[in-house]
Amino acid sequence: MRRMRGDKEEGERLNGGDSLVKLLRLVASLMIFVGGVVIGLASSSHVTRYFTSQADIFYTNRGSGSGGYSYYTSEENCSVIQMIVSCPKEDCWSMESFLGPKNLTHGMSDKELLWRASLVPYQQGYPYPRVPKVAFMFLTRGPLPMLPLWEKFFKGHEKLFSIYVHAPSGFKLNVTNSSVFLNRVIPSKAVQWGLSTLTDAEKRLLANALLDFSNEQFILLSESCIPIYNFPTVYKYLINSAHSFVESYDDPSRYGRGRYSRSMFPDIKLKHWRKGSQWFEMNRAVAIYVISDTKYYNIFRKYCRPSCYPDEHYIPTFLNMFHGSLNANRSITWVDWSLGGPHPALHGASNITEGFMQSIRNNGTCSYNSEKTSICHLFARKFAPSALEPLLNISSKVMRF
Repeated sequence: MRRMRGDKEEGERLNGGDSLVKLLRLVASLMIFVGGVVIGLASSSHVTRYFTSQADIFYTNRGSGSGGYSYYTSEENCSVIQMIVSCPKEDCWSMESFLGPKNLTHGMSDKELLWRASLVPYQQGYPYPRVPKVAFMFLTRGPLPMLPLWEKFFKGHEKLFSIYVHAPSGFKLNVTNSSVFLNRVIPSKAVQWGLSTLTDAEKRLLANALLDFSNEQFILLSESCIPIYNFPTVYKYLINSAHSFVESYDDPSRYGRGRYSRSMFPDIKLKHWRKGSQWFEMNRAVAIYVISDTKYYNIFRKYCRPSCYPDEHYIPTFLNMFHGSLNANRSITWVDWSLGGPHPALHGASNITEGFMQSIRNNGTCSYNSEKTSICHLFARKFAPSALEPLLNISSKVMRF
C-alpha cells in the first residue's frame, strides 16, 4: 500500500511536470508568432515606402525630362501614378473616364498608344447614348495662323467634335482659356518632311483620337487648311458617308511606280502600289485598321526611303490592298497644283475674293454614297497667314459661318 501511494505521488509529480512543459511550449509558440507578425508588418511598411519612393523618383525624373510635368501617387484616385493637371479628380473606373479621356497628356510610348487604341469592344452597340463626333486632327509645324477662323467655324457645336494638335516637341499653343483649342496638343515628336516620321505623326494623331469612343470620323488637316462650308454641312457629310475619303490612284510615272522598291516584294507587289494626298479623312473602322498594322508599315519604314515619301504611299497602298471597298478614292481637301513643282500654290490676302472661294466650293461633281453631288471638297489648302482677315470678312456670306 505504501509503495502504491509512492507510485501515485510520483506519477502526479510527472504529470505536473508535463503540464508545465506544455505551458512553456505554448507561451514560446505565441511569442514566436507575435514576433513574426511584428517583423512582417515592419518589413511590409519598409517595402511599401521603398517602392512608393522609387516610383515617385522615376516619374518625377521622367516628367521633368520630357516637358516639365510632375507626378504624384494618389490613394483617392485609383492608387495609380498620375500627372498633376489643372483639372478636377475623376473616378478612373467610371465609364465617362474610360470612354473619353479629358486630359490628352499621357506617358504612353507610341507602341503602347497604338496597342491601346486598337482595342475594339466585341459586344455590339454602346451602353450609353452615343453621339458620334468628328475628330479634327491638326498636324502642324508650329502656330495655327487660321485659328480664329476655325474657332468661328466650331462655335456652337462643341458636343459634335474633338480637336487634336500634333506640334513640334515642346511647342506651346497660346490660346485663351475659352478657346476650343485649349489643352488639345497631344504628346508629339519631331517630324521631318519626306520621312516615315511624318506617317508616325499621322498614326499618333489617329491613335490619340481613337481613345475617345465617341469619335466616329477623323480628318487630317494642316495649319494652312481652312473649312469652306459651315459645320452642320461638314458634320452631316462626314457622319452620313458610307466611305472614307483617302486619295488612292495608280501613277505610272517615276513619281508613282518609280518610287516602288523591289525589296518590298512579295508582301507588297507593284500592282498594289498606290499614291495619294496625305490629307485624308476616314471613319473609325478604317482608322483602327491603319493604326493596327505593323507588318506592312515596317516594310515601308525599311524600304520607302527619301524620294519615296511614305506619307503619299503607305495609307493609299494599304487601303488598296485590304480595304478598297471602304474607300471613295478621293480627297475632300482642295489644293491647287496648277503651278507645278513639289508643293501646291500658296494663297494670300490678294487671292481671297468671294468669286475665288465660290470657285473652290463649286468645283465640278463627284460621287457621294453612289450618287452625284456638287459638294466634293469640304476643306482647302494652302492659305498664308495674310489670308486670315479677308477670310473672316467673307466667311458669313460665302461659307455660311
